[in-house]
Amino acid sequence: MNFDTIIRGGTVHTAERSFAGEVGIRGETIAALGGPGTLPAGPATSIIDATGMDVLPGCLDVHVHLELPFCGTVSCDDFDSGSNAALAGGITTVLDFAIPAAGQTLRDAHEAWLAKAAPKARVDYAWHLAITRDEHLAEVGAMVAMGLPTFKEFMIYESEGWISDDARLFSTLELMRRHDGMLLVHAESSRVLDELIRRHHTPDLMRRHGARLHAVTRPAFIEAEAVERALHWSEVTGGRLYIVHLSTGRAADLVRAAQARGVPALAETCVQYLALDQSVFDGPDAHLFACCPQVKSREDLDRLWSGLDQELSVVSTDTCSFTRDQKAMWWNADGGYGDWTKIPMGLPGLDTMIPLMHTLGVRQGRLTMSDLVRLCAVNPARIMGLWGRKGDIAPGFDADIAIIDSAREVVVRPDALQSRCDWSPYEGMRLSGFSRTTLVRGRVAWDDGRVVAPAGSGRFLPRSAPGRL
Repeated sequence: MNFDTIIRGGTVHTAERSFAGEVGIRGETIAALGGPGTLPAGPATSIIDATGMDVLPGCLDVHVHLELPFCGTVSCDDFDSGSNAALAGGITTVLDFAIPAAGQTLRDAHEAWLAKAAPKARVDYAWHLAITRDEHLAEVGAMVAMGLPTFKEFMIYESEGWISDDARLFSTLELMRRHDGMLLVHAESSRVLDELIRRHHTPDLMRRHGARLHAVTRPAFIEAEAVERALHWSEVTGGRLYIVHLSTGRAADLVRAAQARGVPALAETCVQYLALDQSVFDGPDAHLFACCPQVKSREDLDRLWSGLDQELSVVSTDTCSFTRDQKAMWWNADGGYGDWTKIPMGLPGLDTMIPLMHTLGVRQGRLTMSDLVRLCAVNPARIMGLWGRKGDIAPGFDADIAIIDSAREVVVRPDALQSRCDWSPYEGMRLSGFSRTTLVRGRVAWDDGRVVAPAGSGRFLPRSAPGRL
């Protein structure tokens, strides 16, 4: 048997086991696995030495926003820098959100995102289509047939023109059941949130409390009530639901209870809710940490860790990067205070997701390497309709592989990351788990701190129906 590439000498990790072994690659796919020294190398075979390294399936980040127009600006990472950050962090597939501009159809949004990604991406990619008008509902069946089976609705962001009310959520979930699709929902209670913002939006309070008002106006019940409502509509329609970026313990409890009674609902959390708590709003750079939903209490953080690989099936990033200058849009120079409602909401995270999960999860005994693989590779691939191609190290799967040096620790510095963001929420943390070598479909795309894949080498991924765990 001839192989184009053999990864030799490492410890291979799948969702079921970890073993000393070799991975044989032919073309773009994994052709064979073997024990140490068992796969024969031909004269043209490239050998990648992974001695002392951990060999993982390339991970999937199924929640990113690259080059997104939002909050009066555009997120600073696009499919060029976003791909580079993903590769450095051992991520080989990203799923973005194609959000129609005013007057656009879902197909228009798909074409617009394809135009953004195709010339630049070095990782493989797909997206969820955002339903922002009732007219989009008529397109759902055609989009599923095109390999776009997942959709997104926002329960907030009326000012952006994105909000969906209960009637649209209900109608969309009915369509998910009919067409075998899945609806992703940003669950926060818009009307109460807006009321809390109105009560606190005074010059006096903004001078006194600054960016902490971002957290004050988004208490945990803002998420929990909306999650409960979305779960109810999933239950009565039978439409598949996926709660994105779940951030509170109370919401996790609601998802667990719904799943126990058979509601077809899943949930993800994001790595920032596992790594940070609301104490970030006490510092001088508090405004940098504004994201939506925001990081919560230490008790919420601990509860989310306990729910991983149970009611919380996936860890993602919700990457939406804004530079210090962009974040500074909140400052009112004439008034001498910051208006927290004008902070672009979002955090960078593609470089650091797997290192954070490795450092805070595996090294601290919260997770095994197989747990990490399930949460960041297997489960996302299964749920998002990519299983059989992505998410595992097994014959027939795409040869998407991350080789990490688990013993190597790196102190996070923004200028050493691939993101264009000039700050990091994790600056100063000492993390292990960065990728030494990342392969995308059998081709080395990142090696020893360098991007080696050409722009445009990533591919769009038509997907099958969302899978079950």
